[in-house]
Amino acid sequence: MNDEKWDKIKGIVKDSFKVEEENSGELEDIPRSRVEWLVFEGPMGRIRIERTTKPVVLDKKMTYSKRMGDTAAVDYIYSEDEYSQTFKAYIWKDSDWVEINAANLGL
Repeated sequence: MNDEKWDKIKGIVKDSFKVEEENSGELEDIPRSRVEWLVFEGPMGRIRIERTTKPVVLDKKMTYSKRMGDTAAVDYIYSEDEYSQTFKAYIWKDSDWVEINAANLGL
């Protein structure tokens, strides 16, 4: 999902429903990442839409030792100019956000 589509969806939501929360932040373990979300009261109840933007993983390097008790680590190499974006929607059920997908919609 590109920036134009995200802005269009945000505009539709803001025009149609009362927005309770609009915020953004960064993912702790991924550099140059960004998460943006909107929470609003829709016809199905309280809904949260979320867009995550993060750099594409180019490579991962495993560092480990054969010594007993030593731990393994994975180092990710991220692209400087390529990003992947995901869009998810959640509904508030039983004091928790549940992802909306075809399986839990009954389709």
